[in-house]
Amino acid sequence: MLPTMKNMRQNATFKANPLRPSRSELAGKIASFLGNEENRITKIPGVTLHRRTAPTPPCRTTYQPGIFVVAQGSKQVNLGRTTFIYDQDHYLLTAVDLPIVSWVAEATQEVPCLVLSLKLDIAMVRELLSREEIHVADSPSDRPAMSIGETTPEFLSACCRLLDLLNSPQDIPFLSGLIQREILYRILRGPEGVRLRSVATLGDQSHRTAKAIAWIAANYSKTLRVEELAELSSMGVSTLHHHFRMLTSMSPLQYQKQLRLHSARNLMLNSGFDAAGAAFEVGYESPTQFNREYRRFFGQPPIRDVRALRESGTRASEPMAQQIV
Repeated sequence: MLPTMKNMRQNATFKANPLRPSRSELAGKIASFLGNEENRITKIPGVTLHRRTAPTPPCRTTYQPGIFVVAQGSKQVNLGRTTFIYDQDHYLLTAVDLPIVSWVAEATQEVPCLVLSLKLDIAMVRELLSREEIHVADSPSDRPAMSIGETTPEFLSACCRLLDLLNSPQDIPFLSGLIQREILYRILRGPEGVRLRSVATLGDQSHRTAKAIAWIAANYSKTLRVEELAELSSMGVSTLHHHFRMLTSMSPLQYQKQLRLHSARNLMLNSGFDAAGAAFEVGYESPTQFNREYRRFFGQPPIRDVRALRESGTRASEPMAQQIV
């Protein structure tokens, strides 16, 4: 039978953009599992799904190490002065905890922004890197711990198969780890594998810096002494400062301050703390200093900011950009 004009057009479209069927498939799966929900923590370890039907205002929050895959729409993230846009053609990779500004750039009721986020398992990355079959290209590592990677049909196929496990929960314990390894394998084989390898490789300066970042993230309410942090990382103070700023676009003290302010905002909005209580809880000794730094960072005093967030129905961390747990 001769092909019809419709089939010929469909074949031509597929050849012009081979990712389109995979994107549409992934978008359909995310939409199906979410329904009318905006966010869903799935039964697959580390996997959450997100949906937005309109662009959102910029939101200050923290991204934990993870992979963010947009099946439809687009998002934008600012890390310091660097802007990252991830959309249907690009995924976002975050290798360490990073305070950022994030917002949904493209989304409508008819074509919502649909995102799959996967928590990054550094132990799994190290396991893959230990295999002889994994060859990561050498490249300068003077890049931030956030990067954009190009999606491929193989990468999107693995994401689709990961979500398929939600239809057969009994397969999740055995197969989810295998498919997540495949996703990491695809990343390690691409240009973004360089940064992932440097952060995961024991002894590498990026790994030592990541160790310092993790310590601050877990102890941000404590007094930070950069000399002790450098000793913990087995680095000199100036070397630590250089690599810390390279990965996070800020100094260790700036990083700690942003984590404190994010946490205080969350405590006031979601746990009923007043400004002074939140300030002391996150490590501030002076409420006056807290109020001054909070206003400079978020644009208005704590009470007014939290009141505005409550009136708008917004949580402290934008759900699509919240910490992955």
